[in-house]
Amino acid sequence: MSRGPEVGEELPPLTIPLTRTMIVATALAGRDFQDVHHDPSLAAERGATDVFMNILTTNGLVDRYVTAWAGPAAVVKAIRIRLGAPNHPGDTMVMTGTVTARCDDRVEIAVRGDNALGAHVTGTVVVQLRGDGT
Repeated sequence: MSRGPEVGEELPPLTIPLTRTMIVATALAGRDFQDVHHDPSLAAERGATDVFMNILTTNGLVDRYVTAWAGPAAVVKAIRIRLGAPNHPGDTMVMTGTVTARCDDRVEIAVRGDNALGAHVTGTVVVQLRGDGT
Protein backbone atom coordinates (compact mmCIF):
# COMPACT_ATOMS: atom_id res chain seq x y z
CA MET A 1 0.00 0.00 0.00
CA SER A 2 1.33 3.45 -0.93
CA ARG A 3 2.02 5.99 1.79
CA GLY A 4 1.19 8.78 -0.62
CA PRO A 5 3.15 11.85 -1.64
CA GLU A 6 6.06 13.06 0.46
CA VAL A 7 7.27 16.64 1.02
CA GLY A 8 9.72 17.49 -1.74
CA GLU A 9 8.05 15.24 -4.33
CA GLU A 10 7.91 16.92 -7.72
CA LEU A 11 4.84 16.70 -9.91
CA PRO A 12 5.48 15.80 -13.55
CA PRO A 13 5.58 18.92 -15.76
CA LEU A 14 2.60 19.73 -17.97
CA THR A 15 3.17 21.56 -21.25
CA ILE A 16 0.22 23.67 -22.43
CA PRO A 17 0.27 25.20 -25.93
CA LEU A 18 -1.32 28.66 -25.82
CA THR A 19 -3.45 29.15 -28.90
CA ARG A 20 -5.49 32.22 -29.76
CA THR A 21 -8.60 30.04 -29.84
CA MET A 22 -7.93 28.71 -26.35
CA ILE A 23 -7.32 32.17 -24.87
CA VAL A 24 -10.39 33.74 -26.48
CA ALA A 25 -12.74 30.78 -26.00
CA THR A 26 -11.91 30.27 -22.33
CA ALA A 27 -12.35 33.97 -21.55
CA LEU A 28 -15.72 34.05 -23.29
CA ALA A 29 -16.80 30.74 -21.72
CA GLY A 30 -16.13 32.31 -18.31
CA ARG A 31 -18.20 35.36 -19.35
CA ASP A 32 -15.12 37.58 -19.26
CA PHE A 33 -15.81 39.99 -22.10
CA GLN A 34 -12.87 42.33 -21.42
CA ASP A 35 -11.56 43.26 -24.86
CA VAL A 36 -7.93 42.51 -23.90
CA HIS A 37 -8.83 38.81 -23.91
CA HIS A 38 -10.34 38.66 -27.42
CA ASP A 39 -9.53 41.76 -29.52
CA PRO A 40 -5.86 42.10 -30.55
CA SER A 41 -6.11 45.73 -31.70
CA LEU A 42 -7.85 46.88 -28.52
CA ALA A 43 -5.38 44.89 -26.42
CA ALA A 44 -2.57 46.74 -28.25
CA GLU A 45 -4.24 50.10 -27.57
CA ARG A 46 -4.08 49.22 -23.87
CA GLY A 47 -0.35 48.42 -24.05
CA ALA A 48 -0.37 44.64 -24.55
CA THR A 49 1.43 42.96 -27.44
CA ASP A 50 -1.63 40.75 -28.14
CA VAL A 51 -4.65 39.31 -26.37
CA PHE A 52 -3.77 37.53 -23.15
CA MET A 53 -5.20 34.84 -20.89
CA ASN A 54 -7.58 35.82 -18.11
CA ILE A 55 -7.15 34.82 -14.47
CA LEU A 56 -10.12 32.43 -14.46
CA THR A 57 -8.51 30.35 -17.18
CA THR A 58 -5.20 30.36 -15.34
CA ASN A 59 -6.96 29.28 -12.15
CA GLY A 60 -8.66 26.44 -14.04
CA LEU A 61 -5.35 25.28 -15.53
CA VAL A 62 -3.73 25.25 -12.08
CA ASP A 63 -6.67 23.18 -10.77
CA ARG A 64 -6.41 20.80 -13.75
CA TYR A 65 -2.68 20.36 -13.25
CA VAL A 66 -2.91 19.46 -9.57
CA THR A 67 -6.03 17.29 -9.78
CA ALA A 68 -4.61 15.31 -12.71
CA TRP A 69 -1.71 14.43 -10.42
CA ALA A 70 -3.76 13.91 -7.22
CA GLY A 71 -6.44 11.76 -8.86
CA PRO A 72 -10.21 11.88 -9.24
CA ALA A 73 -10.98 11.36 -5.54
CA ALA A 74 -8.94 14.41 -4.47
CA VAL A 75 -10.82 17.52 -3.36
CA VAL A 76 -9.31 20.96 -3.90
CA LYS A 77 -9.56 22.90 -0.64
CA ALA A 78 -7.71 26.09 -1.59
CA ILE A 79 -6.03 27.73 -4.56
CA ARG A 80 -3.93 30.84 -4.04
CA ILE A 81 -2.30 32.22 -7.16
CA ARG A 82 -0.51 35.33 -8.32
CA LEU A 83 -0.20 36.33 -11.96
CA GLY A 84 3.04 37.53 -13.51
CA ALA A 85 3.98 37.58 -17.19
CA PRO A 86 0.99 37.39 -19.55
CA ASN A 87 0.17 34.26 -21.55
CA HIS A 88 -0.02 35.25 -25.23
CA PRO A 89 -1.08 33.22 -28.28
CA GLY A 90 1.71 31.19 -29.84
CA ASP A 91 3.62 30.67 -26.60
CA THR A 92 3.73 27.59 -24.38
CA MET A 93 3.21 27.42 -20.63
CA VAL A 94 4.93 24.68 -18.64
CA MET A 95 3.34 23.87 -15.29
CA THR A 96 5.53 22.49 -12.51
CA GLY A 97 4.85 21.73 -8.87
CA THR A 98 6.37 20.47 -5.65
CA VAL A 99 4.74 19.05 -2.54
CA THR A 100 5.62 21.53 0.22
CA ALA A 101 3.57 20.23 3.16
CA ARG A 102 1.57 17.20 4.21
CA CYS A 103 -0.70 16.77 7.19
CA ASP A 104 -2.72 13.55 7.32
CA ASP A 105 -4.77 13.51 4.12
CA ARG A 106 -4.06 17.12 3.08
CA VAL A 107 -1.22 18.07 0.78
CA GLU A 108 0.01 21.54 -0.15
CA ILE A 109 1.63 21.96 -3.55
CA ALA A 110 3.66 24.95 -4.73
CA VAL A 111 2.81 25.50 -8.40
CA ARG A 112 4.40 27.54 -11.15
CA GLY A 113 3.54 28.10 -14.79
CA ASP A 114 6.29 29.53 -16.97
CA ASN A 115 6.21 30.87 -20.51
CA ALA A 116 8.89 32.53 -22.66
CA LEU A 117 8.52 35.77 -20.66
CA GLY A 118 8.94 34.12 -17.25
CA ALA A 119 6.53 33.11 -14.51
CA HIS A 120 2.93 33.50 -15.64
CA VAL A 121 1.51 32.07 -12.42
CA THR A 122 2.88 31.13 -9.02
CA GLY A 123 1.00 29.94 -5.98
CA THR A 124 -0.14 27.10 -3.79
CA VAL A 125 -2.90 24.52 -3.95
CA VAL A 126 -4.18 22.49 -1.02
CA VAL A 127 -5.86 19.18 -1.81
CA GLN A 128 -7.46 16.59 0.38
CA LEU A 129 -6.55 13.11 -0.76
CA ARG A 130 -8.78 10.06 -0.51
CA GLY A 131 -8.86 8.11 2.72
CA ASP A 132 -5.96 5.72 2.03
CA GLY A 133 -3.47 8.60 1.66
CA THR A 134 -2.89 8.21 -2.05
